[in-house]
Amino acid sequence: MSENQEKKSAQTRPPIVVILGHVDHGKTKLLDFIRKTKVVESESGGITQHIGAYQADYRGRTITFLDTPGHEAFSAIRSRGAKVADIAILVIAADEGVKPQTKEAIKIIEESKTPFIVALNKIDKPEANVQRVKQELAENSVFVEGYGGSVSCVEVSAKEGTGVDALLDMILLTADVENIINDTTNTNGLVIESHLDNRRGMVATLLPQNGTLNVGDWLVVGSEAAKIKAMEDFRGKSITSAVASQPVVILGWTNAPVLGEPFVKMIDKDQALTLAEKNLASKIAVGLFSRSSSRPKNLALIIKADVASSLEAIDQVLQTINSPEVGYQVVDYGVGPITEADIQKAVGTKALIVGFRVTISNGLKLQAERAGVIVQNYDIIYELVSGVKERVSELLDAEIVRTPLGKLKVLALFKREGKNQVVGGKVVSGKVVRGAMIDLSRNNLLVATGRLAQLQQQKQDVSEVAEGLECGIRFDFVSPNVTPNMYIRVGDVLEVYSEEKVKRSL
Repeated sequence: MSENQEKKSAQTRPPIVVILGHVDHGKTKLLDFIRKTKVVESESGGITQHIGAYQADYRGRTITFLDTPGHEAFSAIRSRGAKVADIAILVIAADEGVKPQTKEAIKIIEESKTPFIVALNKIDKPEANVQRVKQELAENSVFVEGYGGSVSCVEVSAKEGTGVDALLDMILLTADVENIINDTTNTNGLVIESHLDNRRGMVATLLPQNGTLNVGDWLVVGSEAAKIKAMEDFRGKSITSAVASQPVVILGWTNAPVLGEPFVKMIDKDQALTLAEKNLASKIAVGLFSRSSSRPKNLALIIKADVASSLEAIDQVLQTINSPEVGYQVVDYGVGPITEADIQKAVGTKALIVGFRVTISNGLKLQAERAGVIVQNYDIIYELVSGVKERVSELLDAEIVRTPLGKLKVLALFKREGKNQVVGGKVVSGKVVRGAMIDLSRNNLLVATGRLAQLQQQKQDVSEVAEGLECGIRFDFVSPNVTPNMYIRVGDVLEVYSEEKVKRSL
């Protein structure tokens, strides 16, 4: 390729900026101020639960922002966001300082080698302590300007807008230094979101990193090929083309494209299908929920979620359910509302249906109840994992709590029939109780276990006999096979105890 061709095919493009930081440190509010729109109110619990991509114009230039969830359940989503970004903004609340997810964000930035800017937010608060935060950053090997390093640090207030222009100026300056290039010889990028729209079918948010997308183009994501039927920008406005760094919603998918997977534009349908088939043939399918545990007892699950990234997050948090005895097995999962097919599959697999921010019609609710299928719907992911954990706990064998009651010394043998034996003796300690368990040991070895099925004193049936008194008992063997050595002998001491089953939890 000639020098002129290289200049023509390699042009600068708007920077893609990812916002990272601890939960509630003001990442989304910072974007709200920049975009002059509201997002927080539309999210359950005020937590951003899947990636959003937005664009803002500043000083005649465009900046693309990725808003990534700050909750610890979504580290995989944040990690993907950092890899697709050109610049990262590490948001830290000046009144709280470096927190666990701040450290995780720093690690993600370092591993992806993404240039970044520190935004010290909430400086309007009386408790804000900028110098303390800078010291904590230094303790985590992040050295800002004026504090022994070269990392840019901007003090902002997402609430009041203080310092936001300075932050945008620093983003543009960093972009100029990095010389972010758009290679127009190829059109590619990443899938950052996908979900099922009841009216429009499967839709996906793509972020082109190079080239241009047009309605009618063929795209390949892994083993999925699709023709672009329609496109929308991040505001929902219909468009016919999208350039590099412009987040775009694509319609035309048969199946949900995999989150974080790269996409590539192909010349035509034949090439797209050929590449998709090749990818399918060479693919090693790990997939979501591949770590579903295989334990002696498993809870069968069918999981439905609003968007694919929610499935990814659910997969991650469910892995915190860890027990050598019990676990869960995801028999099916998908994006979209709970359907009749889900209920039918739950009947066949005896599965619990778990929905995350999805709907189920009243008719299907009634159908599920009649079929004995339990459907649990959640809006907050940690309520979901808590609910599943409670159901998995029900599979645990109850803990057997043993309480010693007393000891009986055998003085006489009366009769022996198959799996029971009648003997007489004296209670040498404690008491003996009808219905209690009995262990027979000799030479410190357990010989037999049975139940005290009948208790008599002076030929009258009684419920218990106290220490120092004599009584007769019928001993019913627990073992299905009784050998001569297991029979009670004169002089044996029987240990009488009660057992109680106590419910366990994970």
